[in-house]
Amino acid sequence: MRSVLVLGGDGFCGWPTALHLSARGYRVGIIDNLSRRHIDDEMGAGSLSPITSIRERLDIWRDISGQQIDYFFIDVARDFHSLRDAIEIFAPDTVVHFAEQRSAPYSMTNSSHKRYTMENNIGGTNNLLTAIVDLAKSIHVVHLGTTGVYGYASAGVEIPEGYLDVLIKAHDNDFVKRSILFPTSPGSVYHLTKSMDQLIFQYYAHNDRLPITDLHQGIVWGTQTEETRQHDGLVNRFDYDGDYGTVLNRFLMQAVVGHALTVHGTGGQTRAFINIQDTVRCVQLAIDNPPQPGDRVKIFNQVAETKRVRDLAEMIAAMTGARIAYVDNPRNEDAENDLLMSNAAFRSLGLDPILLREQLFGETMEIVERFKSRYNPKMVAARSLWTRNHRPGLVKE
Repeated sequence: MRSVLVLGGDGFCGWPTALHLSARGYRVGIIDNLSRRHIDDEMGAGSLSPITSIRERLDIWRDISGQQIDYFFIDVARDFHSLRDAIEIFAPDTVVHFAEQRSAPYSMTNSSHKRYTMENNIGGTNNLLTAIVDLAKSIHVVHLGTTGVYGYASAGVEIPEGYLDVLIKAHDNDFVKRSILFPTSPGSVYHLTKSMDQLIFQYYAHNDRLPITDLHQGIVWGTQTEETRQHDGLVNRFDYDGDYGTVLNRFLMQAVVGHALTVHGTGGQTRAFINIQDTVRCVQLAIDNPPQPGDRVKIFNQVAETKRVRDLAEMIAAMTGARIAYVDNPRNEDAENDLLMSNAAFRSLGLDPILLREQLFGETMEIVERFKSRYNPKMVAARSLWTRNHRPGLVKE
Protein backbone atom coordinates (compact mmCIF):
# COMPACT_ATOMS: atom_id res chain seq x y z
CA MET A 1 0.00 0.00 0.00
CA ARG A 2 1.43 3.39 -1.02
CA SER A 3 1.50 5.97 1.76
CA VAL A 4 0.94 9.72 1.51
CA LEU A 5 1.41 12.35 4.21
CA VAL A 6 -0.73 15.46 3.62
CA LEU A 7 0.61 18.64 5.23
CA GLY A 8 -2.25 21.07 5.82
CA GLY A 9 -4.73 18.21 5.54
CA ASP A 10 -7.44 20.02 7.53
CA GLY A 11 -7.73 22.85 5.01
CA PHE A 12 -9.92 23.64 2.01
CA CYS A 13 -7.80 21.67 -0.50
CA GLY A 14 -6.00 19.37 1.94
CA TRP A 15 -9.08 17.81 3.55
CA PRO A 16 -10.82 16.60 0.35
CA THR A 17 -7.44 15.47 -1.01
CA ALA A 18 -6.81 13.31 2.06
CA LEU A 19 -10.26 11.70 1.73
CA HIS A 20 -9.89 11.21 -2.03
CA LEU A 21 -6.58 9.38 -1.60
CA SER A 22 -7.83 7.33 1.35
CA ALA A 23 -10.89 6.23 -0.62
CA ARG A 24 -8.60 4.99 -3.39
CA GLY A 25 -6.48 2.75 -1.24
CA TYR A 26 -3.61 4.99 -0.20
CA ARG A 27 -2.45 4.92 3.40
CA VAL A 28 -2.96 8.55 4.43
CA GLY A 29 -1.71 10.70 7.28
CA ILE A 30 -2.44 14.36 8.00
CA ILE A 31 -0.16 16.96 9.59
CA ASP A 32 -1.89 20.21 10.56
CA ASN A 33 -1.65 22.77 13.34
CA LEU A 34 -5.25 23.95 12.68
CA SER A 35 -4.01 27.46 11.87
CA ARG A 36 -6.84 28.07 9.38
CA ARG A 37 -9.37 27.57 12.19
CA HIS A 38 -7.44 30.01 14.38
CA ILE A 39 -7.49 32.59 11.56
CA ASP A 40 -11.29 32.22 11.47
CA ASP A 41 -11.36 33.15 15.15
CA GLU A 42 -8.98 36.06 14.57
CA MET A 43 -11.06 37.54 11.74
CA GLY A 44 -14.43 36.82 13.33
CA ALA A 45 -15.39 34.94 10.19
CA GLY A 46 -16.04 31.30 9.58
CA SER A 47 -16.92 28.88 6.86
CA LEU A 48 -20.50 29.17 5.63
CA SER A 49 -20.67 25.40 5.90
CA PRO A 50 -20.28 24.26 9.55
CA ILE A 51 -16.99 22.42 10.06
CA THR A 52 -16.65 19.70 12.68
CA SER A 53 -13.43 19.22 14.65
CA ILE A 54 -10.58 17.37 13.02
CA ARG A 55 -11.07 14.42 15.39
CA GLU A 56 -14.78 14.21 14.56
CA ARG A 57 -14.02 14.39 10.86
CA LEU A 58 -11.53 11.55 11.05
CA ASP A 59 -13.82 9.37 13.21
CA ILE A 60 -16.71 9.85 10.77
CA TRP A 61 -14.49 8.95 7.84
CA ARG A 62 -13.26 5.81 9.59
CA ASP A 63 -16.84 4.73 10.37
CA ILE A 64 -18.02 5.35 6.79
CA SER A 65 -15.06 4.06 4.83
CA GLY A 66 -13.33 1.66 7.19
CA GLN A 67 -10.12 3.59 6.48
CA GLN A 68 -7.94 5.09 9.21
CA ILE A 69 -6.26 8.45 8.59
CA ASP A 70 -3.51 9.20 11.08
CA TYR A 71 -3.28 12.75 12.45
CA PHE A 72 -0.25 14.66 13.76
CA PHE A 73 -0.71 18.08 15.38
CA ILE A 74 2.49 19.84 14.26
CA ASP A 75 3.43 23.38 13.25
CA VAL A 76 5.46 22.56 10.14
CA ALA A 77 7.17 25.96 10.03
CA ARG A 78 8.22 26.07 13.68
CA ASP A 79 8.63 22.51 14.94
CA PHE A 80 11.25 20.94 12.71
CA HIS A 81 12.05 18.00 15.00
CA SER A 82 8.40 16.92 15.39
CA LEU A 83 7.98 17.17 11.62
CA ARG A 84 11.09 15.09 11.04
CA ASP A 85 9.97 12.49 13.58
CA ALA A 86 6.49 12.24 12.02
CA ILE A 87 7.98 11.68 8.56
CA GLU A 88 10.29 9.02 9.96
CA ILE A 89 7.46 7.25 11.83
CA PHE A 90 4.87 7.42 9.04
CA ALA A 91 7.42 6.61 6.31
CA PRO A 92 5.50 8.13 3.37
CA ASP A 93 6.26 7.51 -0.27
CA THR A 94 4.89 11.00 -1.02
CA VAL A 95 4.39 14.18 0.98
CA VAL A 96 1.71 16.56 -0.33
CA HIS A 97 2.48 20.07 0.86
CA PHE A 98 -0.58 22.29 1.44
CA ALA A 99 0.68 23.76 4.74
CA GLU A 100 0.91 27.40 3.66
CA GLN A 101 -1.12 30.52 4.38
CA ARG A 102 -3.09 30.66 1.13
CA SER A 103 -4.76 34.08 0.98
CA ALA A 104 -3.26 36.99 -0.96
CA PRO A 105 -5.52 39.59 0.72
CA TYR A 106 -4.77 38.23 4.20
CA SER A 107 -1.05 38.43 3.46
CA MET A 108 -1.44 42.15 2.65
CA THR A 109 -3.63 43.23 5.59
CA ASN A 110 -0.86 44.48 7.89
CA SER A 111 2.78 43.97 8.81
CA SER A 112 1.94 41.12 11.18
CA HIS A 113 0.20 39.15 8.42
CA LYS A 114 3.02 39.85 5.98
CA ARG A 115 5.57 38.49 8.43
CA TYR A 116 3.45 35.50 9.34
CA THR A 117 2.85 34.56 5.71
CA MET A 118 6.53 34.82 4.85
CA GLU A 119 7.80 32.96 7.93
CA ASN A 120 5.12 30.27 7.78
CA ASN A 121 5.27 29.53 4.06
CA ILE A 122 9.00 29.72 3.45
CA GLY A 123 9.88 28.18 6.81
CA GLY A 124 7.52 25.26 6.29
CA THR A 125 8.79 24.48 2.81
CA ASN A 126 12.43 24.57 3.88
CA ASN A 127 11.75 22.50 7.02
CA LEU A 128 10.02 19.82 4.97
CA LEU A 129 12.81 19.50 2.43
CA THR A 130 15.51 19.67 5.09
CA ALA A 131 13.81 16.92 7.09
CA ILE A 132 13.66 14.63 4.06
CA VAL A 133 17.34 15.25 3.31
CA ASP A 134 18.21 14.68 6.99
CA LEU A 135 16.44 11.32 6.91
CA ALA A 136 18.23 10.35 3.70
CA LYS A 137 14.91 9.37 2.12
CA SER A 138 13.83 9.61 -1.51
CA ILE A 139 10.33 10.94 -0.84
CA HIS A 140 8.35 12.55 -3.63
CA VAL A 141 7.18 16.06 -2.66
CA VAL A 142 4.02 17.38 -4.33
CA HIS A 143 3.50 21.07 -3.62
CA LEU A 144 0.38 23.14 -4.22
CA GLY A 145 1.57 26.37 -5.78
CA THR A 146 -0.36 29.01 -7.71
CA THR A 147 -0.68 30.41 -11.21
CA GLY A 148 -0.17 33.75 -9.48
CA VAL A 149 3.60 33.23 -9.64
CA TYR A 150 3.34 34.17 -13.32
CA GLY A 151 1.70 37.47 -12.46
CA TYR A 152 -1.45 38.97 -13.94
CA ALA A 153 -0.10 41.23 -16.64
CA SER A 154 -0.65 40.17 -20.24
CA ALA A 155 2.25 37.94 -21.26
CA GLY A 156 1.46 38.04 -24.96
CA VAL A 157 2.06 34.28 -25.23
CA GLU A 158 0.58 31.09 -23.85
CA ILE A 159 2.29 30.59 -20.50
CA PRO A 160 4.12 27.25 -20.55
CA GLU A 161 4.23 24.78 -17.69
CA GLY A 162 6.88 26.36 -15.54
CA TYR A 163 9.80 26.56 -17.96
CA LEU A 164 10.69 28.82 -20.84
CA ASP A 165 13.14 27.80 -23.57
CA VAL A 166 15.38 30.73 -24.47
CA LEU A 167 18.38 31.55 -26.65
CA ILE A 168 21.12 33.60 -24.98
CA LYS A 169 23.64 35.44 -27.11
CA ALA A 170 27.19 34.32 -26.23
CA HIS A 171 30.39 36.35 -26.38
CA ASP A 172 31.25 34.85 -29.79
CA ASN A 173 27.86 35.96 -31.18
CA ASP A 174 26.66 32.38 -31.18
CA PHE A 175 23.51 31.47 -29.23
CA VAL A 176 23.25 29.14 -26.24
CA LYS A 177 20.02 27.25 -25.54
CA ARG A 178 18.72 27.32 -21.99
CA SER A 179 15.53 26.29 -20.22
CA ILE A 180 14.73 28.68 -17.39
CA LEU A 181 11.85 29.18 -14.97
CA PHE A 182 9.18 31.37 -16.52
CA PRO A 183 9.77 34.85 -15.02
CA THR A 184 7.77 35.39 -11.85
CA SER A 185 5.79 38.53 -11.09
CA PRO A 186 4.23 38.12 -7.64
CA GLY A 187 1.34 40.45 -6.83
CA SER A 188 1.24 39.97 -3.04
CA VAL A 189 3.36 38.67 -0.19
CA TYR A 190 1.50 35.36 -0.53
CA HIS A 191 2.42 35.12 -4.22
CA LEU A 192 5.95 36.16 -3.35
CA THR A 193 6.31 33.13 -1.05
CA LYS A 194 5.12 30.83 -3.82
CA SER A 195 7.64 32.36 -6.19
CA MET A 196 10.38 31.81 -3.62
CA ASP A 197 9.20 28.22 -3.16
CA GLN A 198 10.10 27.62 -6.80
CA LEU A 199 13.74 28.52 -6.21
CA ILE A 200 13.89 26.43 -3.05
CA PHE A 201 12.57 23.44 -4.99
CA GLN A 202 15.08 23.98 -7.80
CA TYR A 203 17.92 23.91 -5.29
CA TYR A 204 16.84 20.74 -3.45
CA ALA A 205 16.02 18.90 -6.67
CA HIS A 206 19.47 19.70 -8.05
CA ASN A 207 21.62 19.53 -4.92
CA ASP A 208 19.93 16.67 -3.04
CA ARG A 209 18.20 14.88 -5.94
CA LEU A 210 14.76 15.15 -4.34
CA PRO A 211 11.88 14.27 -6.67
CA ILE A 212 9.59 17.32 -6.56
CA THR A 213 6.38 18.27 -8.37
CA ASP A 214 5.07 21.84 -8.19
CA LEU A 215 1.42 22.40 -9.08
CA HIS A 216 0.63 25.91 -10.29
CA GLN A 217 -3.06 25.95 -9.49
CA GLY A 218 -5.74 28.42 -10.52
CA ILE A 219 -8.57 29.71 -8.33
CA VAL A 220 -10.49 26.76 -6.94
CA TRP A 221 -14.28 26.87 -7.18
CA GLY A 222 -16.85 24.50 -5.78
CA THR A 223 -16.98 23.02 -2.30
CA GLN A 224 -17.78 19.35 -2.26
CA THR A 225 -16.12 16.23 -3.67
CA GLU A 226 -17.38 12.66 -3.92
CA GLU A 227 -16.09 11.91 -0.43
CA THR A 228 -17.10 15.10 1.42
CA ARG A 229 -20.71 14.65 0.23
CA GLN A 230 -21.03 11.33 2.05
CA HIS A 231 -21.76 12.84 5.50
CA ASP A 232 -22.55 16.30 6.88
CA GLY A 233 -19.60 15.93 9.24
CA LEU A 234 -17.22 15.65 6.27
CA VAL A 235 -18.41 18.82 4.50
CA ASN A 236 -15.67 21.02 3.08
CA ARG A 237 -15.11 24.72 3.79
CA PHE A 238 -17.03 27.45 1.97
CA ASP A 239 -15.25 30.78 2.52
CA TYR A 240 -17.00 33.94 1.32
CA ASP A 241 -15.23 36.67 3.28
CA GLY A 242 -13.11 39.35 1.63
CA ASP A 243 -9.81 37.72 2.59
CA TYR A 244 -10.31 33.99 1.97
CA GLY A 245 -13.45 33.83 -0.13
CA THR A 246 -12.79 33.34 -3.84
CA VAL A 247 -14.42 35.74 -6.27
CA LEU A 248 -16.94 33.07 -7.28
CA ASN A 249 -17.92 32.28 -3.69
CA ARG A 250 -18.38 35.98 -2.96
CA PHE A 251 -20.54 36.50 -6.05
CA LEU A 252 -22.77 33.50 -5.33
CA MET A 253 -23.18 34.44 -1.68
CA GLN A 254 -24.04 38.01 -2.62
CA ALA A 255 -26.57 36.85 -5.20
CA VAL A 256 -28.43 34.62 -2.75
CA VAL A 257 -28.74 37.29 -0.04
CA GLY A 258 -29.71 40.06 -2.46
CA HIS A 259 -26.44 42.01 -2.33
CA ALA A 260 -24.94 43.51 -5.48
CA LEU A 261 -22.08 41.52 -7.02
CA THR A 262 -19.03 43.62 -6.12
CA VAL A 263 -16.58 43.70 -9.02
CA HIS A 264 -13.21 45.28 -8.26
CA GLY A 265 -12.06 47.86 -10.79
CA THR A 266 -13.15 47.24 -14.37
CA GLY A 267 -13.48 43.51 -13.83
CA GLY A 268 -11.03 43.02 -16.67
CA GLN A 269 -8.70 40.89 -14.56
CA THR A 270 -8.40 37.45 -16.14
CA ARG A 271 -7.93 34.53 -13.78
CA ALA A 272 -7.44 30.77 -14.11
CA PHE A 273 -10.01 28.43 -12.52
CA ILE A 274 -10.36 24.79 -11.54
CA ASN A 275 -13.04 22.80 -9.69
CA ILE A 276 -12.22 21.29 -6.29
CA GLN A 277 -13.00 17.79 -7.60
CA ASP A 278 -10.40 18.28 -10.32
CA THR A 279 -7.93 19.57 -7.74
CA VAL A 280 -7.95 16.26 -5.89
CA ARG A 281 -7.79 14.33 -9.16
CA CYS A 282 -4.77 16.34 -10.28
CA VAL A 283 -2.97 15.76 -7.00
CA GLN A 284 -3.46 12.01 -7.42
CA LEU A 285 -2.20 12.18 -11.01
CA ALA A 286 0.89 14.04 -9.79
CA ILE A 287 1.50 11.43 -7.08
CA ASP A 288 1.16 8.60 -9.58
CA ASN A 289 3.55 10.22 -12.08
CA PRO A 290 6.58 11.38 -10.09
CA PRO A 291 9.84 12.68 -11.50
CA GLN A 292 12.93 10.57 -10.95
CA PRO A 293 15.58 11.57 -8.38
CA GLY A 294 17.92 13.98 -10.13
CA ASP A 295 15.25 15.25 -12.56
CA ARG A 296 14.43 18.92 -12.62
CA VAL A 297 11.28 19.97 -10.75
CA LYS A 298 8.20 18.80 -12.62
CA ILE A 299 5.75 21.70 -13.00
CA PHE A 300 2.09 21.35 -13.95
CA ASN A 301 -0.33 24.19 -14.65
CA GLN A 302 -3.31 22.94 -12.67
CA VAL A 303 -6.04 24.87 -14.46
CA ALA A 304 -9.17 24.11 -16.44
CA GLU A 305 -9.97 27.48 -18.04
CA THR A 306 -9.49 31.24 -17.78
CA LYS A 307 -12.21 33.90 -17.40
CA ARG A 308 -12.49 37.65 -16.88
CA VAL A 309 -14.00 38.67 -13.54
CA ARG A 310 -16.69 40.83 -15.15
CA ASP A 311 -17.70 37.93 -17.39
CA LEU A 312 -18.17 35.76 -14.30
CA ALA A 313 -20.26 38.47 -12.67
CA GLU A 314 -22.42 38.81 -15.77
CA MET A 315 -22.89 35.04 -15.94
CA ILE A 316 -24.01 34.83 -12.31
CA ALA A 317 -26.19 37.95 -12.66
CA ALA A 318 -27.94 36.34 -15.63
CA MET A 319 -28.54 33.17 -13.58
CA THR A 320 -29.79 34.91 -10.44
CA GLY A 321 -31.07 38.35 -11.42
CA ALA A 322 -28.49 40.01 -9.17
CA ARG A 323 -27.23 43.49 -9.97
CA ILE A 324 -23.54 44.30 -10.41
CA ALA A 325 -21.65 47.08 -8.60
CA TYR A 326 -18.19 48.14 -9.75
CA VAL A 327 -16.02 49.26 -6.82
CA ASP A 328 -12.42 50.44 -6.47
CA ASN A 329 -9.83 47.70 -6.75
CA PRO A 330 -7.70 47.46 -3.57
CA ARG A 331 -5.02 45.48 -5.40
CA ASN A 332 -1.99 46.92 -7.15
CA GLU A 333 -2.52 45.24 -10.53
CA ASP A 334 -3.31 45.93 -14.18
CA ALA A 335 -6.92 46.88 -14.74
CA GLU A 336 -7.11 44.54 -17.75
CA ASN A 337 -5.04 41.53 -18.73
CA ASP A 338 -5.10 38.51 -21.00
CA LEU A 339 -4.16 35.11 -19.65
CA LEU A 340 -3.38 32.13 -21.87
CA MET A 341 -2.03 29.13 -20.03
CA SER A 342 -1.06 25.61 -21.09
CA ASN A 343 -2.51 22.64 -19.22
CA ALA A 344 -1.25 20.03 -21.67
CA ALA A 345 0.53 17.89 -19.06
CA PHE A 346 -2.56 17.02 -17.02
CA ARG A 347 -4.66 16.57 -20.15
CA SER A 348 -2.06 14.12 -21.47
CA LEU A 349 -2.54 12.12 -18.24
CA GLY A 350 -6.28 11.87 -18.85
CA LEU A 351 -7.76 14.90 -17.08
CA ASP A 352 -11.04 16.06 -18.63
CA PRO A 353 -11.75 19.08 -16.42
CA ILE A 354 -15.09 20.29 -15.14
CA LEU A 355 -15.93 23.73 -16.58
CA LEU A 356 -17.73 26.59 -14.90
CA ARG A 357 -20.66 26.56 -17.30
CA GLU A 358 -21.29 22.90 -16.55
CA GLN A 359 -21.59 22.80 -12.77
CA LEU A 360 -21.05 26.23 -11.23
CA PHE A 361 -24.62 27.12 -10.34
CA GLY A 362 -26.09 23.86 -9.05
CA GLU A 363 -22.98 22.45 -7.37
CA THR A 364 -22.19 25.55 -5.34
CA MET A 365 -25.66 27.03 -4.83
CA GLU A 366 -26.72 23.93 -2.90
CA ILE A 367 -24.24 24.85 -0.16
CA VAL A 368 -25.12 28.56 -0.25
CA GLU A 369 -28.87 27.99 -0.03
CA ARG A 370 -28.54 25.37 2.67
CA PHE A 371 -26.38 27.41 5.03
CA LYS A 372 -27.28 31.03 4.15
CA SER A 373 -28.57 31.61 7.70
CA ARG A 374 -24.90 31.58 8.77
CA TYR A 375 -24.06 34.49 6.45
CA ASN A 376 -22.37 37.53 8.00
CA PRO A 377 -22.67 40.53 5.62
CA LYS A 378 -19.85 42.40 7.39
CA MET A 379 -17.32 39.84 6.15
CA VAL A 380 -17.87 40.18 2.39
CA ALA A 381 -16.03 43.42 1.68
CA ALA A 382 -12.30 43.36 0.92
CA ARG A 383 -10.40 44.86 3.86
CA SER A 384 -6.82 44.45 2.66
CA LEU A 385 -5.15 47.31 0.78
CA TRP A 386 -2.12 46.84 -1.47
CA THR A 387 -0.86 50.41 -1.03
CA ARG A 388 -1.04 52.73 1.97
CA ASN A 389 -2.71 55.62 0.11
CA HIS A 390 -5.57 53.55 -1.31
CA ARG A 391 -9.09 54.15 -0.05
CA PRO A 392 -11.78 51.84 -1.49
CA GLY A 393 -15.11 53.25 -2.62
CA LEU A 394 -17.96 52.76 -5.04
CA VAL A 395 -17.18 53.58 -8.66
CA LYS A 396 -20.26 52.83 -10.70
CA GLU A 397 -23.17 50.48 -11.00
